[in-house]
Amino acid sequence: MSVEDWGRALRQVAEAVGPAVVGVGRHRAGGSGVVIGRDRLLTNAHNAGPEGVRVSFGDGRVEESEVVGVDVDGDLVVLSAPTGDAPVAEWGAGAAPEVGSPVVALSNPGGRGLRATLGFVCSTGRPFPGPRGRRIEGSVEHTAPLPPGSSGSPLLDLSGRIVAVNTHRLGEGFYLAMPATAALQARVRALAAGQSPRGRRLGVGLAPVPVARRLRRAVGLPDAEGLLVRLVEEGSPAEAAGLGVGDLLVAAAGRPLVVVEDLHTVLDRFDGETLEIRVLRGTEERTVVVHFPG
Repeated sequence: MSVEDWGRALRQVAEAVGPAVVGVGRHRAGGSGVVIGRDRLLTNAHNAGPEGVRVSFGDGRVEESEVVGVDVDGDLVVLSAPTGDAPVAEWGAGAAPEVGSPVVALSNPGGRGLRATLGFVCSTGRPFPGPRGRRIEGSVEHTAPLPPGSSGSPLLDLSGRIVAVNTHRLGEGFYLAMPATAALQARVRALAAGQSPRGRRLGVGLAPVPVARRLRRAVGLPDAEGLLVRLVEEGSPAEAAGLGVGDLLVAAAGRPLVVVEDLHTVLDRFDGETLEIRVLRGTEERTVVVHFPG
């Protein structure tokens, strides 16, 4: 393709899908989003609080939105707001884009106007931390430059179909995006129907592993593998089970806990009501049973 052909492709996608791209947020803070259905918009969960956000459409309208469904750990939220004549962006075939795939990035940072850029997927399988620190796997990195406030915007193929959701800005312009796989599209459909994932949360804050080791040494305790509890949320399953600050979580459901992702993996796969956690309190090892609400 010539330079003129690339420019023509970018312009065609921007003209067709640009009106479906919105700005979200309040005051100067905000991001972008995209219309995925009648009165339904998709953006990143970190762009929207529980009360919803203000949505700026390409035709100049500004509407208040409400949260329909949210997946905080997956950094996705579906909002409800009158979409009017805004078109609905179409999903791709459900496969993650490969390295070398040309992509178009459209965003509307905080409602300040449409941005359209062209780039290529340059890396796949990239992890990054979600809003609560839980690692999100499998993102793609692309070279279509985007300004701050573009998170939640669509990444499209040259036919204008959504192939990923821009989520995490890397330095000066590069972006990580969650590929619009069949599994992600199913999650978004569930959110749009008001089905937020329940998930399992202990309600604890954990110290990084190197910090945990230093703290145990500082008080004369022997080294041990595990996750050190730094805080316990009031009213949480952890508090009800008797977990406390200073406890070292060494195993959950029989799985050793060496890094935080080990605990996330256990919680993601666990669907019961009681979870056994092996805890080291000082030098004494004990088993704590955590009860999750049914």
